[in-house]
Amino acid sequence: MATLKLSLGCWDYDRCRPVLDGRVKIPGVALDPHIHYPTDIFAKAFTEAPFDISELSASSYILQVGQGHCAYTAIPVFVSRAFRHGGVYVRSDSGIATPKDLEGRVVGVPEYQMTMALWARGILQDQYGMDFRTLRYRTGGTNKAGRKERLKLDLPADMDVQPVPEDQTLNDLMMAGELDAMISPMTPAAFTAGDPAIRRLFADPIAEERAYYRQTGCFPIMHVIGIRKTLLAAHPELARQVYEAFVQARRMAMDELEVTATASANRIQLPWLTAEWEATRALMGKDYWPYGVAENAADLEALCRYSHEQYLSPRLLSVDDLFVPETCDLPGT
Repeated sequence: MATLKLSLGCWDYDRCRPVLDGRVKIPGVALDPHIHYPTDIFAKAFTEAPFDISELSASSYILQVGQGHCAYTAIPVFVSRAFRHGGVYVRSDSGIATPKDLEGRVVGVPEYQMTMALWARGILQDQYGMDFRTLRYRTGGTNKAGRKERLKLDLPADMDVQPVPEDQTLNDLMMAGELDAMISPMTPAAFTAGDPAIRRLFADPIAEERAYYRQTGCFPIMHVIGIRKTLLAAHPELARQVYEAFVQARRMAMDELEVTATASANRIQLPWLTAEWEATRALMGKDYWPYGVAENAADLEALCRYSHEQYLSPRLLSVDDLFVPETCDLPGT
């Protein structure tokens, strides 16, 4: 079989690095890796689709699948995951003490459709009874001005979602008192600087996130890996090969982290790294970052439901709608 020359656009996560640096090969593929920050990849992935294999925002992907026009089909490789309770910030003088207090408030978010915001709204709705429809959303960059929604939205007329001025950031507007709260995957600059005017909604977000995991079993999926549809049509074996390469790379990263966490000398500048690694395994099990459909059914069903409930995907997708069929029954650990 002739060697395929394929481009891969992805951030250099530890679980992807063995594929990016060539320690793990995709059979029959000469890989051309392009390491970019996820938001830079997503800015083009859903319009120009420049890479043959690409990291994709889970929310943007579901939105386009629901609309019936995505250049990629995903495999159940979840290169980015994150709990999101710690990404909700409020002004200290806002009077917001609980998630329900966000109702009716002006809340900044980089993009309404972004995966972090999708999960945050869904969690605040399911776990705390907040009605996400009542928030007045203002979209723009957290600390850098000019960010816009990457995809066109079709929201109900009574949903208040408006962009901020292009020369202003959510952080600036928060500090000026024009926003009551912010939902953001990036830490606002004022919070990083220790400004007392802004605080997290949850005083102990880690405790909230661990309680959420105990209750739901969900470790929120942020990004997936997609393969260009035209490639899959010409090379049906490619999906399985790419999937198995990423699974192998993830195993290598897990093993490397274990070596680091159990070593007598800490290679990473975090004093409680070993304690955090031990606590994570105690709560979530030894293989706490699984790929695969069966291993992530609860997360995937929540993503599909949230996208439809929050007026993004025009139809309620099933998990089977999301992935290359040949990869849906493959083990993810």
